[in-house]
Amino acid sequence: MDVKNVEDFYPLSPMQQGMLFHSLYAPESAVYIEQVSCLLRGDLDVDAFERAWQRVVDRHTILRTGFVGEGLKEPVQVVHRRVKLPLEKQDWRGLPPAEQEARLESFLRAERRQGFRLSQPPLMRLALMRVGEDAYRFVWTHHHLLMDGWSLPILLREVFALYEGFRRGEEVRLPPARPYRDYIVWLRRQDLAEAERFWRQTLAGFTAPTPLVVDRPPDPSRTGEEAGYGKLEAVLSLEETAALQELARRHELTLNTLVQGAWALLLSRYSGEEDVVYGATVSGRPPDLPGVEAMVGLFINTLPVRVRMVPDAVLLDWLKELQARLLQMRQYEYSPLVQIQGWSDVPRGLPLFESILVFENYPVVTSMEGQESDLVIEDVRSVERTNYPLTVVGGPADRLLLRIAYDEQQFDADTIRRMLDHLRTLLGGMAENPRRLLSTMPLLGGEERQRLLVTWNDSPADYPLDRCVHQLFEEQAERAPDRAAVVFEGETLTYGELNRRANRLAHYLR
Repeated sequence: MDVKNVEDFYPLSPMQQGMLFHSLYAPESAVYIEQVSCLLRGDLDVDAFERAWQRVVDRHTILRTGFVGEGLKEPVQVVHRRVKLPLEKQDWRGLPPAEQEARLESFLRAERRQGFRLSQPPLMRLALMRVGEDAYRFVWTHHHLLMDGWSLPILLREVFALYEGFRRGEEVRLPPARPYRDYIVWLRRQDLAEAERFWRQTLAGFTAPTPLVVDRPPDPSRTGEEAGYGKLEAVLSLEETAALQELARRHELTLNTLVQGAWALLLSRYSGEEDVVYGATVSGRPPDLPGVEAMVGLFINTLPVRVRMVPDAVLLDWLKELQARLLQMRQYEYSPLVQIQGWSDVPRGLPLFESILVFENYPVVTSMEGQESDLVIEDVRSVERTNYPLTVVGGPADRLLLRIAYDEQQFDADTIRRMLDHLRTLLGGMAENPRRLLSTMPLLGGEERQRLLVTWNDSPADYPLDRCVHQLFEEQAERAPDRAAVVFEGETLTYGELNRRANRLAHYLR
């Protein structure tokens, strides 16, 4: 490291510490490598585009930051004075569309696999592939350590404002950028003793993570990106979304609360438990830090949400209680997850939760397509990977988006598809009748209910009508006493054994 090029250094935020640990623990997994790509149509001024991106790197300290931990008691983030942002340029105009797409997929995978040397900024790279006379494929790869999703539209607005100015030969004046260090200073001033009291009370008596039940044990022989991280989406109709928005408006709820309630219900139904915990990602931007809404950096935090099911509770009352708890939790958004784990009754070595829910108020597609520019932005794609087996994302729009990113070692696509269908059905049940009891909330959609109750149950068989069921069973026990009748948790009972046990019980009851 060139000491002369060091501008500043300071500790990491709790979320950065967690991401750094998982990135160093499994560097080949591409965990927390974020990637956005899109098609830019129009007369792109490549030099102005490159200058605009370099200027935002010069403006924001976090974009010139590396992370150092070797030989130190605690890792630090080191801000460099000057950092050159790499922009790779390729010309694919001579290739047919199918080969362009194949090359793009290969390039995207290679970029994620390459990752970053975390001590050496910038922890982001750009690429422009010219795919037509007036069309470029743009790829932006960066590490999540630098920024959260709320930072993306801030950064993109600045890039496009600078680009338009540079393209016209004008100098653009942007307001001074507040450094990320100010947030770290704010964090260090917070009262952890008060947070500890809150979390100990909230998690008291919860001793094990909520099982996902539909997962399978991971295969330790598969590592890195070959282990696979899939993503499936469901988009609600305009009518479904409007009904949920009306429910939220009428009863002073948020869409976030509705989605969180649906996920808690699904976890309870899947696990069979009435006391569940999942992780929720919060914005973490403290309202008492001036200018925080325009800062670029990693402010988000993931916190445990504990939800108890009361079968005879009215759904609407239960949702209002959930929203009140989520609001109370916001006072302690700064709490380090690793310390919350220590304050809980869950033993060390076990996670507090195995699924996280993110409600995004910053859709990447909208933030890119909404820029004031002569460029037309199309086909926006994004890739991200967390260290959790399941990441559930909800996004507000004209049509509510539900997305589940999942570890392909532990889940298959059909299972995730059913999860999305069940989530959609639960949300539909909320909008249809918010005053129903929790125990009556529907989980199965129409097609799945028809399949389970009718299609798969269409198996009539003739049987003697002149004898009772117990007589038919005794006849079967005489014919095949050694054939398996019941199998449960590794124990097998034959027809003969089951008949003898039934007789003993009958004699005892008599």
